Amino acid sequence: MIQSHRKQLLTTAAICAALAAPTAFADIKIGFNAPLTGFAAADGKSSLEGAKLAVAQANAKGGINGEKIELVVYDDQASPKEAVPVATKLVEKDKVVGAVSGSYSGSTRAAAGIFQQAKVPYVTAYALHPDITLTGDYMFRSSTMGEVQGRAGAQLVQNLGKKKAALITLKNDFGQALAAGFKEGAGKFGVQVVSEYEYGIQDRQFGALVSKVKSDNPDVIYATGYYFNAGPLVSQLRAAGVTVPVIGQEGYDSDKFIEIAGAAAEGVYVTTSLDRDSESPVTKSFIAEFRKSAGFNADMVAASAYTATSVLIESLKKSGGKGGEALKNALAAGTFETPIGKLAFNDLHEVKKDVQVQIVKDKAFRRHSVITGPLVTPPSKAGK
Repeated sequence: MIQSHRKQLLTTAAICAALAAPTAFADIKIGFNAPLTGFAAADGKSSLEGAKLAVAQANAKGGINGEKIELVVYDDQASPKEAVPVATKLVEKDKVVGAVSGSYSGSTRAAAGIFQQAKVPYVTAYALHPDITLTGDYMFRSSTMGEVQGRAGAQLVQNLGKKKAALITLKNDFGQALAAGFKEGAGKFGVQVVSEYEYGIQDRQFGALVSKVKSDNPDVIYATGYYFNAGPLVSQLRAAGVTVPVIGQEGYDSDKFIEIAGAAAEGVYVTTSLDRDSESPVTKSFIAEFRKSAGFNADMVAASAYTATSVLIESLKKSGGKGGEALKNALAAGTFETPIGKLAFNDLHEVKKDVQVQIVKDKAFRRHSVITGPLVTPPSKAGK
């Protein structure tokens, strides 16, 4: 009898202690998909490290209303087939309030519809295809879309005083969006596209293509691709005696490109988002902190993923940690100071920002110029 009474008192005391204890907040979950394995794993690592840094910095400052932010990460292998179940898990299993794509256009496009249907805001870090934001009003892009960056490439051709361009296009969403923008810009600037060639994402040997480009005798080459394609391509162009300027895009923006291309990388131009020589305190701080946390140099992918994640977190603070329409509205109304510039979303949830031109000098990316003005203005509902 005494033992039973004592047990009852202990149980009552435990309940009272639990009620008196401060309530533990649940983590606020944000989703993140990136290619952590497969051909794009180096970009996936950069993007994940950028996102992790943004979350760590936010949590060090108290998270969101005292609640810790949890980054829920899945590997999409840069594959649309993998991206759909990943997005579904993030929505249905993990119950994320928002998500960031640290992946390529194909997988991001595939995931976009899942998030849109669930009304989960989705910020894409560096996927360029125009259809992503056209999926719906819960989609946001913090990078320069492909057509805009392609037009900037055409302006760079003009700025360099060149007139005859060979166009080499990677046959995927990324390459084709850039090529479309370049051809549009070329028409405006009187740049003649003397030849066009395509290649596949698995290609690393370009002997036949290089021979054709050499015989075309262009005075500039606009070649879309990622570092793992661009490195061999540029190396083989130079080995064949093709010395004209090569203009790449943010897919080249990786130390891996310089490593693969070697001496051939010198003098290559890259239109991108990250200016390593920026005097912006936000950019300088990011570059230093990323190096410290990741152990390697920041590239465009890292800066873009950091930016997309930071933009989502800042908007969550404004929404009081709420997702759905409250978070969507906070994103749409916000202005954000980021390592890739000051950003605000237009009515299609695209950003207007300058395009940075970097040039490879002494095995490093250095500032060459900045392209600004109406040419880098993204499309909008009002403009249609």
